[in-house]
Amino acid sequence: MIVKNKIESFVQHYYKHMPNGYRDSIEKGIRVVRYFNDGISYGKGTVQDNIQKLKKEIETADAVVIGAGAGMSTAAGFVYNGPRFDKYFFDFSARYGFNEMYSGGFYPYEKKEIFWAYWARYIYINRYMDTPKNTYNKLLELVKGKDYYAITTNVDHCFQKAGFDKKRLFYTQGDYGLFQSVNHEDQNTYDNEEWVMKAMEAQGFVLNSDGIFDVPESNELKMEIPTELIPKSPLDGSDMTTNLRADDKFVEDAGWHMASATYADFLRRHEGMHVLYLELGVGSNTPVIIKYPFWQMTSVNDNAVYACINYGEAYCPQDIEDKSICIDGDIDLVLNDLLDK
Repeated sequence: MIVKNKIESFVQHYYKHMPNGYRDSIEKGIRVVRYFNDGISYGKGTVQDNIQKLKKEIETADAVVIGAGAGMSTAAGFVYNGPRFDKYFFDFSARYGFNEMYSGGFYPYEKKEIFWAYWARYIYINRYMDTPKNTYNKLLELVKGKDYYAITTNVDHCFQKAGFDKKRLFYTQGDYGLFQSVNHEDQNTYDNEEWVMKAMEAQGFVLNSDGIFDVPESNELKMEIPTELIPKSPLDGSDMTTNLRADDKFVEDAGWHMASATYADFLRRHEGMHVLYLELGVGSNTPVIIKYPFWQMTSVNDNAVYACINYGEAYCPQDIEDKSICIDGDIDLVLNDLLDK
């Protein structure tokens, strides 16, 4: 325990002296909303004109900073209701009455065995299955050969699965593929893939010819896992939870801090350069992490351009309207157009 405490003390001291891109971004976001007073603009020009402009900006920019929100994965087919929900959660829906995954994640289940059965399915289809569309692969094709960095509030690991460089990614809000202990003294995270696969099998799912867990022909599934499969910390046997930013107990592990530092460093190294801040599917839940900082960095850099692709939510402050490209549309279809131009 003495050695562990010394290690934790060293790690905390080390992180304290590293740049914190997450904190810095939030501070920029908070500052910017105080100074944009002229209202909101939905951009200038037609959709096709703006696609042409964006294509040129991607080609000529010194660097591209990608900021992705939930709308990016929605465009890729990761939706929380509809056929995906109906296939994997039909029994939970029938018993508990919810009709989409998000609500089920917060349901007060009567047993831990049921809670973790639900979350095993939830994690499996949103982290270990591929997206129905290759939207992320298209984005990678667009920035291939460019000096890029991607920051995302998504927790589904889609960037890395599509082949983006791990050293150029910052997942600010966690990862479905990681657990953390409820004991906050333990600041480690733990890969959960092996556990998820065992928990899926324990419920009666069967692997199909493509290696994907499927509902058996009998349509009979168990809605709980064996008690011995409830995840426990290998460090002290404490209960586990998902590594998702829900409160101040979220574990920012070594990988998180390193990504935060490399993001801050990337932004610093490109100050004043021709930077394209490319925002994809960022809504109004956490604008202070991506949207507002992108606005702020565009406003203070004469060579920067802000671009926003979002279905029904493509806008910018009027103060930076002349330096912005707003495209209201399906991200997947817009990426198709960008690749075809």
